[in-house]
Amino acid sequence: MPSKPRTEQEKQKAYARIIASEKTDKMGLVKGVTVAAVGIFGFAAAVEALGSVDLPLDWIDWVIFALLGMLIPYGFYASAREAETREIEMRLPDFLRDVAEAGRFGMTLADAIVVASSGRYGRLTPEIKKMAAQIEWGVPASEAIRLFSERVKTPLVNRMSSIIMKANDAGGNVADVLTMVSHDAKETILTEQERGVEMQTYVLVVYIAFFVFIATIIILQGQFLPKMKEAGQQVNDKAAEMGLGAIPGVSIKTDVIDEVGFIFLLSVLVHAVGDGILAGVIQKGSIPIGMRHSSIMLIAAFFTLRLLFPG
Repeated sequence: MPSKPRTEQEKQKAYARIIASEKTDKMGLVKGVTVAAVGIFGFAAAVEALGSVDLPLDWIDWVIFALLGMLIPYGFYASAREAETREIEMRLPDFLRDVAEAGRFGMTLADAIVVASSGRYGRLTPEIKKMAAQIEWGVPASEAIRLFSERVKTPLVNRMSSIIMKANDAGGNVADVLTMVSHDAKETILTEQERGVEMQTYVLVVYIAFFVFIATIIILQGQFLPKMKEAGQQVNDKAAEMGLGAIPGVSIKTDVIDEVGFIFLLSVLVHAVGDGILAGVIQKGSIPIGMRHSSIMLIAAFFTLRLLFPG
């Protein structure tokens, strides 16, 4: 293991490396995957639409894949980040309580964080150990807490971190402040959990409405449009036998029925994206979370309308 920095210059260099490491982000990789997927599938859609190359799928299928390439990476990455931060927030009150208990024995905030880092806090444990390592390498406790809040980036953690940093800078009994913050964090988490349970019902309603809409489109494409096409063909044939042209109010333009089916497909795609984003906003107040729901609905629409019941 590397030795701790001893001189002030070594501490400053180590501190600079820590600050630089905080700026690394996986979002660049997610954006790269998104751009690559949208570019590849979008190019395939353009080539198929122009008829330059005969690809195994229609151009609308490649457009659907391009939409999925745009929604899936960022949507599922944001969902994974949200699940991770939710677990961190759930264990945050326990950590604050342990730090407060250590502070009551006369320890400073920095020493209390280092001592509490030996505990087990689930997903929060690596972040606590990182804070403790930063403190041991010479980073001030307030700065280590600030870096922690920048890594997690949630309103709850930002608010708690701000209160703790101000209390530490002002001096006084930080243990009482930590205890108060721990109780407040627990109450906030319980409130968010209750709200999440209530919002799940509305998200379920959005999914049910979307799949009912798909079922309606399948019935229209499988039953109504073919019957309309058949009836229109019979009327046109009968008019041709009688030497008549199109009969106003009776003739059916059978050549636009396929276009109507394509419009139905487009409406389902629009609903998939829009309803998914709406579900994410209802559930978590987040559009990125909604992108995950949109990708799920798009996949369901592709399998039902393009593979199982093609129009």
